[in-house]
Amino acid sequence: MSTSRDDPMTDTLTLLFAAPPADWAEYEAPLTDAFARAGFAARIVTATDRPETIDYIIYAPSGPVSDFTPFTRTRAVLSLWAGVERIVTNPTLTQPLVRMVDPEGLSQGMAEWVTGHVLRHHLGIDRQILHQDGTWDPVVPKLAPDRAVTVLGLGELGAVAAAALARLGFRVSGWSRHPRDLDGVTCHHGPDGLSRALRGAEIVVLLLPLTPATENLIDAGRLALLARDAVILNPGRGGLIDDHALIAALDAGHLAHATLDVFRTEPLPPEHPFWAHPRITVTPHVAAATRPGSAARRIAETVALAEAGHPLPHLVDRTTGY
Repeated sequence: MSTSRDDPMTDTLTLLFAAPPADWAEYEAPLTDAFARAGFAARIVTATDRPETIDYIIYAPSGPVSDFTPFTRTRAVLSLWAGVERIVTNPTLTQPLVRMVDPEGLSQGMAEWVTGHVLRHHLGIDRQILHQDGTWDPVVPKLAPDRAVTVLGLGELGAVAAAALARLGFRVSGWSRHPRDLDGVTCHHGPDGLSRALRGAEIVVLLLPLTPATENLIDAGRLALLARDAVILNPGRGGLIDDHALIAALDAGHLAHATLDVFRTEPLPPEHPFWAHPRITVTPHVAAATRPGSAARRIAETVALAEAGHPLPHLVDRTTGY
């Protein structure tokens, strides 16, 4: 299988947009424009009866492709999502898999969601609004340097979110599988580091990938390490938290609140207890939505690098799952 072309400027690439059909209306113009600006003649199709002609697959879960075996010419599968747990274990996927890393869209969106909800809980905004019943009962919050915030996961999204919180003056700790060094963030790693990062934390932000090693990572024992009246924010993956342990900690008063953007089943079923719990806020998986304009530019840049013979950026490691 060839990995580059002698003259990518003159050859026409064929790409399959293997995402839910409704997404094509948003992506058609940005992708066409991005490839034109990158200098490629690209033919983007939404279906094919000749999979052996496809050079690249632009992929999102719930799209039309689940068997990658016929795509013998395909150089890479380019995910539109940052999370790849729904494809990385597919046994038919032998092509390189590239996850979406988009500082303009995903990273900026995540940083805004995280800082917004951290500030919401830090300032006690919900309490101030809900208590406007005619009584004058001001709530004076701590200042940011006195608030311990922990970010679990210091990859592309977690690092940006932790840095944004540090710039606001919060006392930020972070945890990752491997050692990291971030300005303004006390970084921990490994099993012992996880306990140190959680112990006494008042606000915890979960930005880890979902893997066998991270599923149910936040269980009853780890929730007990947090400061009393701590808050959990989960814009990462629903399976990171033991749902039953979370509800028990909220009911016991050890946790003050949980703001959740991701769930084991999405959309969150109407009968799920999270909806009615007074200490849980549900948001509809919007923390780091893929923006078609910037995502299209990342896709075109990745293809340009591959066609020039350079290594694929943000290549997924199948052994770790991200």
